[in-house]
Amino acid sequence: MKKTFLCIFTITSFISVGISQENSKKIIQQAAKARLDSTLQSFVKNGEVAGASALIYENGKEVYFNTFGYADMENEIPMKRNTLVQIYSMTKPITGTALMTLYEEGKFKLDDPLEKYAPEFANMQVYTGYDSIAGEMILEPAKRPITIRDITRHTAGFSGRRDLPGLGEAIAEADALNRGNTLSEMAKKLSTVPLGYQPGEHWEYGISVDVQAYLVELLSGQPYAEYVQEHVLDPLKMNNTRYFVPESDRKRMSSAYRHEGNSLVQLPNEEAHAYNYTKWPLTPGGWGLTSTLDDYMRFAQMLINKGTLEGIQVLDSSTVKLMSTNHLDESIEERSWLPSKGQVGFGIDFAVRLRPPASVQENNGVVGEFFWDGAASTLFWVDPVNELTAVFFVQILPYNGSLHKRFRDAVYGPIVLPKSQQ
Repeated sequence: MKKTFLCIFTITSFISVGISQENSKKIIQQAAKARLDSTLQSFVKNGEVAGASALIYENGKEVYFNTFGYADMENEIPMKRNTLVQIYSMTKPITGTALMTLYEEGKFKLDDPLEKYAPEFANMQVYTGYDSIAGEMILEPAKRPITIRDITRHTAGFSGRRDLPGLGEAIAEADALNRGNTLSEMAKKLSTVPLGYQPGEHWEYGISVDVQAYLVELLSGQPYAEYVQEHVLDPLKMNNTRYFVPESDRKRMSSAYRHEGNSLVQLPNEEAHAYNYTKWPLTPGGWGLTSTLDDYMRFAQMLINKGTLEGIQVLDSSTVKLMSTNHLDESIEERSWLPSKGQVGFGIDFAVRLRPPASVQENNGVVGEFFWDGAASTLFWVDPVNELTAVFFVQILPYNGSLHKRFRDAVYGPIVLPKSQQ
């Protein structure tokens, strides 16, 4: 284990702001339900979204569900419980789960070099600048190999910085995430692009989880889509979670929306759903799945049950604990926009809450929770302290984190800081 790049934080006690231990097992009471209804309804009424829905379980039981507004505003089709949405990056925790089933089989160790299994990632070069006179990137060798831990916590060095001269052009030319690529082709193209920083030194969100999907193929000998279906989706009976949506189910797909000035605009379905209405060679690990509230709640319930749902074990409890523990050493100071999520670190495809909110403007939540969200502003989290899981669906682009702040406050109540912080 390379201690320079790893620091595990163990949550040993319940610490929270605005949430008392006395009612820690009774979060969703009548007041919370009223707040939730009012909040979701306000998102629609204010024109922030066309439709919103939420599902919350506490102590293994459904304690809240409601929908407001439209899945298809133009045709006045309401948001429903079985509405299919594009979950974008909420695909990532599912991929991480698939990968960790292979970890449990002893197929790899987290600190193994990625090149051990994917030799195209050996001898990577790292971008340090651009020589405008010579018209070429300035590169240096990677100080150490990319590890599998790196691709599970976004410290591999892969960059999406299109604004960096030379590197931006190299990223565009490689076109690794072109839908026509297989995962193998994606990896080969990605490996030709210099890293944006030394492995383990920065946190930069991106293509790492697509590399995880490729690694699943290498380790299992199966196409990724088949493996995740067989080992995660089918065991959890997540029958509506998939890349390709057949024509018979497309009437349940929510449209996607964006704002133009003060107006909410519905994107053409042929544009918004182009990936999910065609069977493409690329089955990315980082995005692409569609799901329903109930399907994704089954995934969240498996996690809060420490890897098991309805007698079916997907992961060992120790693996869930490993995934939901912070893996970001404090020495990794450059973390892009991760701090905007609150007082968090990062585990294996989840953000992990380490400290209570430091201000009333931050996202509400409980120390020990783990969560992630998606580009169309979807969200889920697992709160082991209160045995609570929440799934929140909207379809608004670009990502709107203020919706999550208000939804979390509706669940837990307003943040109340200690007097010393007020």
